[in-house]
Amino acid sequence: MPLRVWENLSPAGIVSVIVFECGVESSVFMGRNGLRHKSKAAISNKIYVGDCLTELGRLPDESVDLVFADPPYNLQLDGDLLRPNNTVVDGVHQDWDKFQSFAAYDEFCRQWLEACRRILKPNGAVWVIGSYHNIFRLGVALQDLGFWIQNDVIWRKTNPMPNFRGKRFTNAHETLIWAGREQTSRVTFNYEALKASNDDLQMRSDWLFPICSGPERLKDSTGRKAHPTQKPEALIHRILLASTSPDDVVLDPFFGTGTTGAVAKRLGRKWIGIERDTGYALDAQRRIDRVVPLGPDEIAPLPAKRTEPRVPFGTIVELGILEPGTRLVDERRRFRADVRADGTLALSGRNAVRGSIHRLGAEVQGKAACNGWTFWHFEAEGKLKPIDVLRQEARQQLGLVEKRPKVILTNK
Repeated sequence: MPLRVWENLSPAGIVSVIVFECGVESSVFMGRNGLRHKSKAAISNKIYVGDCLTELGRLPDESVDLVFADPPYNLQLDGDLLRPNNTVVDGVHQDWDKFQSFAAYDEFCRQWLEACRRILKPNGAVWVIGSYHNIFRLGVALQDLGFWIQNDVIWRKTNPMPNFRGKRFTNAHETLIWAGREQTSRVTFNYEALKASNDDLQMRSDWLFPICSGPERLKDSTGRKAHPTQKPEALIHRILLASTSPDDVVLDPFFGTGTTGAVAKRLGRKWIGIERDTGYALDAQRRIDRVVPLGPDEIAPLPAKRTEPRVPFGTIVELGILEPGTRLVDERRRFRADVRADGTLALSGRNAVRGSIHRLGAEVQGKAACNGWTFWHFEAEGKLKPIDVLRQEARQQLGLVEKRPKVILTNK
């Protein structure tokens, strides 16, 4: 439903703003002492307009799967930054990025991080992003509060703002920290999907994206950028694909112009935004209203192998997918073993050397352990394939998954 706003000034000087969002009505009340929120809407798919600490305090315990936070950077800018031609750089000069001291900034960050930790589910996680001005302070706060850091990620910018004074390196990256709510949290990580999207290579922790520009950059009525630190949708897209599932609830406590909400809606995630600036909030809502969600098939995640039903190697033999006597080799054809009827392997020509696919794989390599599913290969359609692919056919025959085209064995 398109965004509609009514503003009514009461004798007490209170402005009431009624916002229709996602087809549900909510109310925002602005008073002399800040913004107070009353809502008839559900917790998700809405923007809470107000101070982030106040609004975080109203959210239920353990109600959010992921937090993405792009907090004030505390840039400590003193005066205007000029280009060589003496034009002013349109940087971050807003009051929300100004703090009296490092101690005041640290206290603010610890308060909102502690609030986020309370509303995260036990297996929830947080992403925070920052520059050299604040990211190290945020990292200390995260660890002091009990979060468990999974990774730091470098966002390397293809088109960073140059260093106009020529007195230091160009700031060409920002740092993200991904952390679980606690050490025991089993955070979501869609490893297989990320690897598949990266040409079957493990996704690294250095990401290359341009800064937000062009048509994606929101502009105000004068043509200037609506928000000074709008993040690119591609960055949020990767974060949500990596660490959430469809229908998860994603919270952004510094919502700005709604990049997190727009990407979450498109990817079938629920979202919550907290933003104290009503102008930013209205821009965000209009933006999100224009987003068309992808269909269920388009956002269905690639299943993680650890979540698939377990199939022992002996079942592969019992179902006749691999016949006893089938020759298996390693990927470089250095070692050969034959399948036995009881689901064990025997080294070719050395029948006394027998064991499970894992034990025999480790023994021939002189190692303590081995994943036999990926070490041993069979020949099919003229190519070597790991026996791991046969587990999917076994699951189909057992009725554990939907049927797919059958792998054809060409020889023993």
